[in-house]
Amino acid sequence: MTDYHEPAGELSEKTRDYTRALRSLIEEVEAVMWYQQRVDVTNDEQLRKILEHNRDGEIEHACMALEYLRRNMPAWDEELKTYLFTTGDIVAIEEGAVGDEKETKEGNEDLGIGNLK
Repeated sequence: MTDYHEPAGELSEKTRDYTRALRSLIEEVEAVMWYQQRVDVTNDEQLRKILEHNRDGEIEHACMALEYLRRNMPAWDEELKTYLFTTGDIVAIEEGAVGDEKETKEGNEDLGIGNLK
């Protein structure tokens, strides 16, 4: 199975790198899921510690791939700044972000400091 929906030779090197990073992120997140399930079902304490260690390593790898995407694809940077390290209801944050975009598009003055309401 290929990760490309368009002919690979027609894609820019940048797009092929993005695809590599995205595929790596997907694989790392899948590995986190598999290790977490194994942690839940093992009765062997030593094995549990090993599996937890391995899971946490996969989380580190996923974060590294995500940081690459954030640094290289502006939309990742924008969205991660909206949601990461926040508190409260995530959907409400999204609704606020969409509201801010709507106000900006309608021509309201935007100082770039977010919603002060």
